Amino acid sequence: MSYKVAVVGATGNVGREMLEILDERGFPASEVVALASSRSLGTEVSFGNKTLKTKVLDNYDFTDTDICLMSAGGAVSKEWSPKIAAKGCVVIDNSSAWRYDADVPLIVPEVNADAIVGFKKKYIIANPNCSTAQLVVALKPLHDEFKIKRVVVSTYQSVSGAGKEAMDELFTQTRAVFVTDPIEVKKFPKRIAFNVIPHIDVFMEDGYTKEEWKMMVETKKILDPKIKLTATCVRVPVFISHSEAVNVEFENPVTADEARDILREAPGCLVIDKREPGGYATPYEATGEDATYISRIREDATVENGLAFWCVSDNLRKGAALNAVQIAEVLINRKLITPKAQKAA
Repeated sequence: MSYKVAVVGATGNVGREMLEILDERGFPASEVVALASSRSLGTEVSFGNKTLKTKVLDNYDFTDTDICLMSAGGAVSKEWSPKIAAKGCVVIDNSSAWRYDADVPLIVPEVNADAIVGFKKKYIIANPNCSTAQLVVALKPLHDEFKIKRVVVSTYQSVSGAGKEAMDELFTQTRAVFVTDPIEVKKFPKRIAFNVIPHIDVFMEDGYTKEEWKMMVETKKILDPKIKLTATCVRVPVFISHSEAVNVEFENPVTADEARDILREAPGCLVIDKREPGGYATPYEATGEDATYISRIREDATVENGLAFWCVSDNLRKGAALNAVQIAEVLINRKLITPKAQKAA
């Protein structure tokens, strides 16, 4: 069986990555359609060895489309996802628009694939925030074994999480430093080149940013509502891949060796943990890869049953595009949807 797939936001960083991953993984697609706004009409995007010309979302009829991978921002998703779903096309949305809706499952396939059956309520499935996705992949096997009480996480997030303009700004500012040109600040509140910014998304009344709030709420929804989590999210001058320093307090005793053994066997995890110079993963190695890399696993003696570790993952892949494609694969593998073309035959 093969499925007709539409990618909305196909000209963006994540949209292009979605197309690449669909091809890489041999997704059973009878046809893939690239959609974007009217200003991108006719823009060419790659799909394996093929080149697709983008069509306009506003004019597209989803009647015969089975799956829509949506990566066009929250406002577009809020307007279009219900319309697309009403045509019987399952929307897998990468924005924050539907993550906190009780009738929309928030899915990371390695963590809570069983919750996907809830998609039938609205025909919409949400992708988590990129920083949450890699975190819960690492936490899930540890939670199953030792029961997490509290998580403290500090993120080191790449500029690609803020889109192509943010990547361009890092490049332009870095070049300006070396040629002593004036440094222009547009996308970020402060200069990002050779700097770090402890501010991602808007500030909330309690002093946390929206990005930090997302991690708290999404971890509870995906993993366990009883888990307490506090986050500090920081933008760093790295183009692709997010890193996280994680401290976890468990209900049950845990050793670093036990955690290491469990994570080595866990889906989506790759442990690189040698206690020597270079014996750990960095954003550079994670870029272009599917795994969540876990390093620096050690016991935290400042709390009872404490553990600390470092994790790194490509935010455009596992944090967004790959996770969305994996969700689509779960729908198919569990026979939760049938191609419309087959129904019509």
